[in-house]
Amino acid sequence: LMKKAKEDEMKAIAITDHGNMFGAFRFVAEANNAGIKPIVGCEFYMVEDRHQRQFTKEKKDKRYHQLLLAKNDKGYQNLSKLCSYGYKEGLYSKWPRIDKELLLKYHEGLIATSCCLGAEIPQAILNHGEDKAEELLKWWLDLFGEDFYIEIQRHSLPDQEKVNAVLLKFAKKYNVNIIASNDSHYVE
Repeated sequence: LMKKAKEDEMKAIAITDHGNMFGAFRFVAEANNAGIKPIVGCEFYMVEDRHQRQFTKEKKDKRYHQLLLAKNDKGYQNLSKLCSYGYKEGLYSKWPRIDKELLLKYHEGLIATSCCLGAEIPQAILNHGEDKAEELLKWWLDLFGEDFYIEIQRHSLPDQEKVNAVLLKFAKKYNVNIIASNDSHYVE
């Protein structure tokens, strides 16, 4: 991965594993050895209440993806805390889950994005409409301010195109910066 990043003249690269930061130490070492800036993050599993352990067919364990990146040492410490609490207090089945209560305590030094199709805001766009999605966006903007970004991905999926159109409209309305991302499961 680092060799490919250098060949493509990338200045920075991020690791955002799902629910944990197990690969962060090796990733940072490899990036530093390659002369590439490492960005450490995590794609968390967000739930309404991390303490809840009983669910029904009607009230399932609804998990949303949420990308958080460390922008400084405090952010890295808070990522670590969130991951630890996800396992210590939020683990259900195999999912280390966090909630907004934890984010309110440990958001300093972090960057958040609207994330992928599996995230809260995109799911609200698809299932509850733009008004609900905008209400959620305001919560994230109130907490993260300039450290919240609209994230778009392009996979030629109809749902993705619908979500992107609404997210871009929100970005313009609220003057939120946009980032383009894509998962990198393979080097090519």
